Amino acid sequence: MIDQQRKIFSGLISKKNRLFTLSVFIAFNILCLTGCVNKKAYKPTYLKPYVLTTFTILADLARNVSGDKILVESITKPGAEIHSYQFTPSDIVKTKGAKLIIQNGLGLEAWISKFMMSAGDIPKVKLTDGIKPLLIEEDVYAGKPNPHAWMSPKRAMVYVDKILDAFIKIDPEGTLEYKSNAAAYKAKLELLDKELRDSLSLIPKERRFLVTCEGAFTYLARDYGMEEGYLWPVNSESQVTPRRMVNLIKTIKENKVPTIFCESTVSSEAQMEVAKSSGAVFGGTFYVDSLSDLNGPAPTYIDLLRHNVELITKGLSISGVKK
Repeated sequence: MIDQQRKIFSGLISKKNRLFTLSVFIAFNILCLTGCVNKKAYKPTYLKPYVLTTFTILADLARNVSGDKILVESITKPGAEIHSYQFTPSDIVKTKGAKLIIQNGLGLEAWISKFMMSAGDIPKVKLTDGIKPLLIEEDVYAGKPNPHAWMSPKRAMVYVDKILDAFIKIDPEGTLEYKSNAAAYKAKLELLDKELRDSLSLIPKERRFLVTCEGAFTYLARDYGMEEGYLWPVNSESQVTPRRMVNLIKTIKENKVPTIFCESTVSSEAQMEVAKSSGAVFGGTFYVDSLSDLNGPAPTYIDLLRHNVELITKGLSISGVKK
């Protein structure tokens, strides 16, 4: 009798355990399914229009036009190499809720087409549309546009006008504020242009030869009457070849260039070798494709150009190459 009662009791406990386990399993699956549905349907809500730029410099320009009325974020972080950037799933997530994507154009963002296919149907604007590009003269890339137009303050003003038009289109109610912000910022860029021109004019004419890793200073050099030399014309340091290094060393010696430079988003190792072989001094790191972080020397576009020109004037004002 006792054994029979134990069997009945054990059976009841086992049945309760199975029922409990089944209940937990069903509840868990319901939560998972609900979570999946919510994740797919999730769309972030913003209190103001949300805009993305392809890199940090464009974000800074856009914020100077938007003021507090538009939330502006960069897809890439400070220090990222822009030309061949490999976007991530988290970058695609950033596009949710975006009203606009701002890009440079002229082939700078080689990844943008694939990115837009993943991001979906979001309006975009190319800031170099309407700008007559300077063409690359180097043999392999001869005839192709140099994409670094923002390195000229005068052309950056065209960028500002494009951003202004785009912001008015997505948020007409903010037109007066955007126009006021754009005008004020363009006035700052006008002053910056004069400041840079005055600084670079102090360099003796025979030393106005700017040598960098990438040919990213073509617009700046053209604006301020400088010659230019570089290890590669555009994209990345993977294009460094022995022939290019030998040719640049020869150029530096022939023009008695005292100081050479490199950019923050690429390795300066090859340029250090060029400096050693040519007798020039390595003069420091420029910021071109990316701002620095807030504690660095180039947290804004204006700071970036001032930092670069300060290095140029200091480096090219010293006397000839080492013997």
